[in-house]
Amino acid sequence: MDHSPGFLQLVAKTKQRIRETTPEEVRRRQDAGERFHLVDVREDGEWRQGRARGAIHLGKGIIERDIEQVIPDRGADIVLYCGGGFRSALAADALQQMGYRNIRSMDGGWRRWAELGYPVERD
Repeated sequence: MDHSPGFLQLVAKTKQRIRETTPEEVRRRQDAGERFHLVDVREDGEWRQGRARGAIHLGKGIIERDIEQVIPDRGADIVLYCGGGFRSALAADALQQMGYRNIRSMDGGWRRWAELGYPVERD
């Protein structure tokens, strides 16, 4: 997907303020039995086509509105992902501004997860 220069600039600045992780690290943590929230921030249609096993869905359009009901603990360990890592970075920044302290964006997102053949769920 081609992204506009303004969007790419926004994401680049945002990534300086957040922490990122990789699909490989997320999978390692799952295999180790670590407890954390894996949150898919993609659109509803993307979610229905497939998602990382164990993920919950809070789309980018509603995550700020609904996060406090779904994950009220601002110290909770949360990993966000989207298609490639841009929208999840923006969402991570917003959640940090809301007081969430242990947020990471999964760089490479769903595309990298699927490329690696990691477990997925589908409707």
